[in-house]
Amino acid sequence: LILSGLYIGYILFKCFIHPEYGPGLSQEERAQVTNKQILVMIFRTLLPPVALILGVLGSIFAGIATPTEAAGVGSFFSFLLMIIYRKFTWDRFYDALIQATKITAMVILILCGAACFSAVFMAVGGGKIVSNFILGIGLGKWGTYIVMMVILFIMGMFIDWTAIVMITFPIFLPIADQLGFDKIWFVVSIAVMLQDSFLTPPFGYALFYLKGVAPPEVQTSGIYWGTFPFWRLMELGLIICCVFPQTITWLPSILVK
Repeated sequence: LILSGLYIGYILFKCFIHPEYGPGLSQEERAQVTNKQILVMIFRTLLPPVALILGVLGSIFAGIATPTEAAGVGSFFSFLLMIIYRKFTWDRFYDALIQATKITAMVILILCGAACFSAVFMAVGGGKIVSNFILGIGLGKWGTYIVMMVILFIMGMFIDWTAIVMITFPIFLPIADQLGFDKIWFVVSIAVMLQDSFLTPPFGYALFYLKGVAPPEVQTSGIYWGTFPFWRLMELGLIICCVFPQTITWLPSILVK
């Protein structure tokens, strides 16, 4: 919610300074639709993704499904939406299965490689060496935290997030526990930093997702510069979470109770 609020605030501010970036409906366009039609369009646009989100998160919070099983719930809801919107065809279904298989195989291969590397690295004492090095820098609790976040940011430039998690968690989590950080807060802050790395060149695969859905005339360099303010907003959001840790820990504490 913090990141969403920062994004929305930035867009509103940008459009306030440059109204041409977010032009409103002309009188002619507005006259073509009634208020009722606008409400219908809003509900048609918002209800499906909201239902999908509630289906996935609701199954987890209700104890019906584990997070892994909730992925299946999300796939099932997506399949239903595909049918409801009359977009289902056997060709599309076949393509979806092929693409899902390719992506799953790629992720599993990355996880296997990262798990093997992490196991060997920890077995030969590499984790203790890195942990002692980070703690021995003498920068204090928050200085050490910043060092870990910088390491994650740099790794995110070149390595997939799944490999980063498999490699860094066995090292960083004990350090965070030793420094007295709340584990939930620390893991969420890592997630925010990984989100930042998703938009960081040269790897930044979220940038290539954007390129894939953008019009052909949009250049990759333009996407790089267009996402630059959102890097800074993510870092600002991380700072807010550091200054006010309750923004992360409050809701989990309520759910646990």
